[in-house]
Amino acid sequence: MTLSLTWALIAVGSGALLFLRAPLWAFSVYVTLTLVVYSHGSPLPALALGMVWVPLAVVLHVKPLRRRLISARILERFRAVLPTMSATEREALEAGTVGWDGELFSGRPHWQTLLAYPRPQLSAAEQRFIDGPTEQLCALVDDWQITERLHDLPEPVWDFLKHNGFFGLIIPRRYGGLDFSALAHSAIVLKIASRSISAAVTAMVPNSLGPAKLLLHYGTEAQKDYYLPRLARGEEVPCFALTSPEAGSDAAAMTDFGVVCKSEFGGASDVLGIRLNWDKRYITLGPVATVLGLAFKLFDPDHLLGDKADLGITLALIPTDTPGVQIGNRHFPLSQAFQNGPNSGRDVFIPLDWIIGGVARAGQGWRMLMECLAEGRAISLPALSVGAGKLACRATGAYARVRTQFHQPIGRFEGVEEALARIAGFTYQMDAARLLTTTALDQGEKPAVISAIVKYHLTERMRCIVNDAMDIHGGSGICLGPRNILGRVYQAVPISITVEGANILTRSLIIFGQGAMRCHPFVLREMQAVGDTDKTRGLRDFDRALFGHIGFTFSNALRSLVLGCTGAGLAAAPLQGAARRYLQQASRMSAAFALLADFAMLLLGGSLKRRERLSARFADVLSNLYLLSATIKRFHEAGEPATDPALLYWACQDALFTMQQGLDDILRNFPNRLIAALLRVLIFPLGRRYRKPSDSLDHALAGLLLEPGAARDRLSDGIYLPSGADDALARLETALQKIIAAAPVEQKLRRARLHSEALPPDADKMLDQAIEAGIITAEDAAQWRSAAAARKDALQVDDFPPDYWCQEPQAWRNSPVTQPAKRFM
Repeated sequence: MTLSLTWALIAVGSGALLFLRAPLWAFSVYVTLTLVVYSHGSPLPALALGMVWVPLAVVLHVKPLRRRLISARILERFRAVLPTMSATEREALEAGTVGWDGELFSGRPHWQTLLAYPRPQLSAAEQRFIDGPTEQLCALVDDWQITERLHDLPEPVWDFLKHNGFFGLIIPRRYGGLDFSALAHSAIVLKIASRSISAAVTAMVPNSLGPAKLLLHYGTEAQKDYYLPRLARGEEVPCFALTSPEAGSDAAAMTDFGVVCKSEFGGASDVLGIRLNWDKRYITLGPVATVLGLAFKLFDPDHLLGDKADLGITLALIPTDTPGVQIGNRHFPLSQAFQNGPNSGRDVFIPLDWIIGGVARAGQGWRMLMECLAEGRAISLPALSVGAGKLACRATGAYARVRTQFHQPIGRFEGVEEALARIAGFTYQMDAARLLTTTALDQGEKPAVISAIVKYHLTERMRCIVNDAMDIHGGSGICLGPRNILGRVYQAVPISITVEGANILTRSLIIFGQGAMRCHPFVLREMQAVGDTDKTRGLRDFDRALFGHIGFTFSNALRSLVLGCTGAGLAAAPLQGAARRYLQQASRMSAAFALLADFAMLLLGGSLKRRERLSARFADVLSNLYLLSATIKRFHEAGEPATDPALLYWACQDALFTMQQGLDDILRNFPNRLIAALLRVLIFPLGRRYRKPSDSLDHALAGLLLEPGAARDRLSDGIYLPSGADDALARLETALQKIIAAAPVEQKLRRARLHSEALPPDADKMLDQAIEAGIITAEDAAQWRSAAAARKDALQVDDFPPDYWCQEPQAWRNSPVTQPAKRFM
């Protein structure tokens, strides 16, 4: 065996082990055996074995020696440069759990882990509730009356929500709630949102941002026994007050505070409690709430609870009729009618047992919020966004087929097809992410990073979808009235963008800023070891994490290069067909992302979190990895329907192109240009090969929305489909069906050089002449007339008398169904 062959065997074998993530001992055994075999009869390998490799192997495998010679020195360097982490940053970082996001950050996702998540399935009771009370609620709701005339839900709708358990979806049955899954919660919000954003927000807040979830996780038994049944029955209307004028996304900057003291309360003197002062705003359900969840900073200057004076953020439940509580007026969030407004308190005294979880939970509020808000953020706004997307698919596809210009449906124009394709592709992608995320929640996960991903990307995709839909609807989309399907949804888009964390900061700070620490297999362990007060244990843990991290980085470098050169053909994937190819491409992007993230953290350190644009691009790559994997799982679980491959191709190609763009933008703006050039070779060895979805693929997706069929039904599955003849969506559906049915008649008229738009005002006479000429039959003419009438009715827009907004019409004033909930006004 020649010397060059020996080194080639070592390189190839070690590379294979590195690609497969073999442990360190496997490398050492392989290299040692190769050198031993070659050393027979040749002094050079024996010399290399004895003088170079053996000492190196001893240092690497004798851990006490390795710690003293290598890890201890690097640990000291880390301690010197690692930025100080505040208590709130640490609590936010450590809140929640890591699931599939950790696999995506690994550079080698185990796709069987993804496929092992159970298929989303509603229970029989959940399905009955959606088909029954939720359907009935949607039928009861008239969003135009709610938003334009009442500026509130009518009394019957409030009563229906309370009496049918909509405020107790997540509360266990033993407390009188429905105890529904996250999937059911999401499906209910989705359906209501497709009918009325105001009604959906009213129903979803008590189950996501209300005190119920906090009580379930942290409340004392006495608090649960008292409040949960009352919340489930709707006897208590909850809200949660977190946002302050000076503290929005940076909730830790709140100036609301409480001081531990003694005072009179409930007829007793010297009651140990808290005197509170606060000023909150943007509080949904605040104006009608009977019980207020409050976040504030708690201080104990007299040390009545212990040695610590600054106890930290604390959460309490306060009845709104408590002396000193001031419920303010209402905000008016972009013409939506859900109750929202400010509240404040001046010298409000509460006993200590009003702290959620009791005095033992004093100062733990930030962690409590991070975990519970993450769950709610993963359900409510994503469901609302998907509801808007599905509604846009149904309504805009129908409109683009019904509306004609230049003698053809506008949906056949390529420019409109491009917008329709985005509507269909993004909705398919969004619904897949919703289903995967709620499945993870129902498996007991608390996905803090994934919740930020779906909140940001689903609300942003909703914005894109609704904008595209409005472009297609044109004038009919901007004229508000009972016939307008999308106007209020369009107005409400910025609300979803700004609440539960502003989207700009979610993208630029949270997704990657938290994900890089939380989801990386080694970084958090290294940071925890650095901060460990037990120096011996800290060094041991740091050593283990450090060498795991080194192997991880080298493996990702090799995987990125090899997969880039082979078109990801060597990546393992358990599926077949197109889904397999996209899983392999996702593996390649995962390795590239993990490699680039490691170098960014190594070279930029703590300054990375201040480079928000780099962080945002990393966030886009991680997020699209999640969206792509969710899309593939959905396609596979649905049985790979024959009509859906185009949706899969479009969604995956869009995600891959976006990831490629994000990685390229990071490299172009990477501060160290030499390292950036090296990383570009490893990540894009053959250049940037991903492309946007093609025009032909756009055409295929647009076609799915323009014609009734299984794919269109699946894309809009779960929304409310009204049957009343006076409903705008029902009008469009009726017109679509009739126009499709009359299409053969239209073809006959076209062949005779007659068509619907060419028929003069006396169209009936022209049709009669066509009958006499044998072009069409009398039945054909009747069918055409019915379709033309339905088209005209569906395309009408609302108009109003000049004094419509100056006075309230008598018919509206006297209708019992539309009376506002006066006791809440």
